[in-house]
Amino acid sequence: MLAFWVLQLSRTNAGVVDVVWAYSTALVAWWLIHSASDGDPWRHALLALMIGVWGVRLGTHLLIRLRDGIEDGRYVYFRKMLGDKLHPGMFAFFQVQALWVMIFVLPIWAAAQSSRGPLDGLDVAGIVVWLIAISGETIADRQLASFKAVEANRGKVCERGLWRYSRHPNYFFEWIHWLAYPLIGWGSWWWLTTLAGVIVMYVFLTRLTGIPFTEKQSLRTRGEAYEAYQRTTSVFFPMPPQS
Repeated sequence: MLAFWVLQLSRTNAGVVDVVWAYSTALVAWWLIHSASDGDPWRHALLALMIGVWGVRLGTHLLIRLRDGIEDGRYVYFRKMLGDKLHPGMFAFFQVQALWVMIFVLPIWAAAQSSRGPLDGLDVAGIVVWLIAISGETIADRQLASFKAVEANRGKVCERGLWRYSRHPNYFFEWIHWLAYPLIGWGSWWWLTTLAGVIVMYVFLTRLTGIPFTEKQSLRTRGEAYEAYQRTTSVFFPMPPQS
């Protein structure tokens, strides 16, 4: 995170922090799974594959956005808020992201300690939840990217596909992803850590870094159109739109 903080000083695009967070979480999780002394080797391999695919998909999606050279509006606003304290403020922000990496790899490590033995039905259930989450998040990201790619949609609100039922379906399916690990990790002495990961991610997405910042930015850039969207569409959990 220190190295990429230095990198963003010259490129003036703090969005790199999200890319590094996704890749780093997968890499650190791989290291912890590899160093786990307990648990079934096949479950270790399954967890490594799941968190690896998740990290590469999310990180690459964010990297493609970063490659376009447009900084996320949240970070543009963040720069204006920090003013003269921009560099120390960004440095602290990047270091906090490093701390979050360590927090969110703990559920993976805990799941790897499961003493249930060979793969079983709970592992299959975890795989199903993971597949739903990855598929849903990928679809939501593509639908939004496709909408934004049309010049005529500039300043408008995406209400297509999954975005018709939730204002943040990408965040919803990201949260669903973390529900897979309590299922796979059942039987671990540290099982409550896998459950804590679900709770902490929900709080982060809905109360701290995810939805609050995104909603404020959307109101700044889309105004009344987004206010109308807020009145008709569920903020997180997908639900039929209201009149």
